[in-house]
Amino acid sequence: MAASQPVRMNWHPNMKHNEVERWICIYPAYINSKKTRQEGRRLPKENCVENPTYVEIRDVLSVSNLQFVVENKQYCREKSRELQFRGRVRVQLRNADGTLCNKDFSTRESVIKYVAGKIPQLKTRQNKTNDPQPQLQSSGAGAGGGGGKKGKGKRR
Repeated sequence: MAASQPVRMNWHPNMKHNEVERWICIYPAYINSKKTRQEGRRLPKENCVENPTYVEIRDVLSVSNLQFVVENKQYCREKSRELQFRGRVRVQLRNADGTLCNKDFSTRESVIKYVAGKIPQLKTRQNKTNDPQPQLQSSGAGAGGGGGKKGKGKRR
């Protein structure tokens, strides 16, 4: 049986670190190499991935030793309202007493760098080819290279 969703409450400064509102948020725009810094990218382009999705972030975090929740939210700087750009992932960094959940991930940036580094290694990313579909090449014989009007003869 799947674990139930954590109870959501309004944020308050006295909240414990293990409550969902205190967890860090990761939007796909944070690691999108197609975005500028003004559009929300948080890492240098060479560390980012082209058009990541919340599903890929979820897949990477599922094999790490971190607790996370996927939410149907949209990044405020995202211009497009399409479904592929929706989604954010909240990740727990600290336990209720303030100690780190995982010593490898001490900061928000360390989690974002880890996710950006692992997404290219996903099988779904490796099956995609960056080359466009090959186009048929015509041989030199019979290829009408003239250009001009076709199918119209001279008017008399």
